[in-house]
Formats: sequence, C-alpha cells, structure tokens
Amino acid sequence: MHELTLKTFDRTQFIDITSKVREILKKSGVTNGLCHIFVPHTTAAITINENADPDVVSDIIQTLDNIIPQNSSYAHREGNSDAHIKAGLLGFSLNVFVKEKQLVLGTWQGIFFTEFDGPRTRKVLIEIV
Repeated sequence: MHELTLKTFDRTQFIDITSKVREILKKSGVTNGLCHIFVPHTTAAITINENADPDVVSDIIQTLDNIIPQNSSYAHREGNSDAHIKAGLLGFSLNVFVKEKQLVLGTWQGIFFTEFDGPRTRKVLIEIV
C-alpha cells in the first residue's frame, strides 16, 4: 500500500492527483489489474471528473455549496456538518482499472482528492493489485 500526504490550503479544494497515482502505478510493475484509492477522513473524499477545464471544478464546488450550505441548522456542533455530508455524497474510495500499465480513464477524466474542511494535512491510500 502507498500513502500520499497532501496539504490543503482552502476550506474547499479539489486537488488533481492523477499524475501521482500514475507514478505509483508505474513503480508497482502491475500490467493489468485494479487501482484502489481510499481516503481515511470523514470530511474529505475522492472522485473522478473532468480535469481539462477548471470551471468544472468551480461549478461542482458552487453547486455543492448551494445544496449543502456551510451554515445551516445542523445538530453537529463542530461547524463542519456540511463537510461530512459533501464527503459522504462524493465517497471515500474509488477503483480504477489498470490495462497495459495504464489507468483506464476517459479522455477528460482525472482523479481528484476533495477537501471540504481545510486547510489540513490529509492522507490518500493507494493499492495496486
């Protein structure tokens, strides 16, 4: 298992980790298999989406903020209920196929670590099988 350490600088942030995952895949020597990616945090997530146009990420963040505002009448008193909800909706793990030593992603797809309660230092766990 490989561990990435990421530092986030904003409360909400999407970080494209596709190139880092590709580096780990290359070092693994796996030709065909599966890349499992897991985020061990309750206010951060992992997702696949377009990484060609940064406006897509901005639109996703704005829409999530509109649907799930930071300040609402949440029972959780730490002030980060919206972050828990957003992370839960996006999810904490992904599986990406590996074919001929390459991640099987669409032309415009990238792998994003998503922060909803930053800034923080976070971990992403990656296993190639």
